[in-house]
Amino acid sequence: MFYYNFANTTKAIIFVMSICRAARGFSNVASRSRLLSAVNFIAARATTSKSASSSASVQTTKLQTSRFLSSSSSNDDDVGPMPYDDDKMPFYALGTNLAMQVGGQGNFKTLLEEDELDVVLEAFCENLKGTATQDARAVLTKYGQQLNGILQERTNSIVDRVKKDGDEFIANFLDCNEEAVKTDSGLVYYPMTEGDGKQPELSNTVEVHYHGTLTDGTVFDSSVDRGQTISFPLGGVIKGWQEGLAMMKEGGKATLVIPSDLAYGDAGSGDTIPPGATLKFEVELFKVS
Repeated sequence: MFYYNFANTTKAIIFVMSICRAARGFSNVASRSRLLSAVNFIAARATTSKSASSSASVQTTKLQTSRFLSSSSSNDDDVGPMPYDDDKMPFYALGTNLAMQVGGQGNFKTLLEEDELDVVLEAFCENLKGTATQDARAVLTKYGQQLNGILQERTNSIVDRVKKDGDEFIANFLDCNEEAVKTDSGLVYYPMTEGDGKQPELSNTVEVHYHGTLTDGTVFDSSVDRGQTISFPLGGVIKGWQEGLAMMKEGGKATLVIPSDLAYGDAGSGDTIPPGATLKFEVELFKVS
């Protein structure tokens, strides 16, 4: 869950404004996307986890694409026309980089209505240009606690809805697949092809193919689509993978339906896996070493 510390928010605003003034490409912000990059950065700087230890635990158990996979290279012919000329694109790249770093942690498109987002962007523009009629610290002091409550309530509501959808998906999956089993932890394991080789333990490295989707069928990651298997230490990934792969043998293929508490929890992962999301993986185990 996200908690917004407005002492940190004030520092973040000052920090972003100093960057923007130093990099003149940001001083005349004209497009909505560039503003959103900076706003998302402020939100991420102001966000802290409920406890440092639980955050560290989530990080150590995540299956992260960036950690295990190298993205396929792209050439200039595939990216299409850029929004600015080459002199200004480095500054656009700065905004892009900030937006990618914070991922979904400051996803205002989900938390705010369109007119509310317009007010956020207006406040950012005015404070950036020095045309605001109220002192930034005074605004945050007076309205920060109220905003805390609004964002907390909306975040809780979204997570609860996503978790409920996941529970319904699991129940339906079990009804439609008689051979599927639900373990004590909540993991759903459905064998598709039985293997006859070595069975992995947490200390092993495994080579697999996988295809990961959300409960609505959205593909968030797939080694199958990339056409290349992946190898990683089993002890370094999400708990659902640790348990599910340990039930397989080399040569086997299975579907894993992983509830959020065995995946990325209430934090989600970047802008691809929502907080509280249940995940479905089709996994083929090639090698255990």
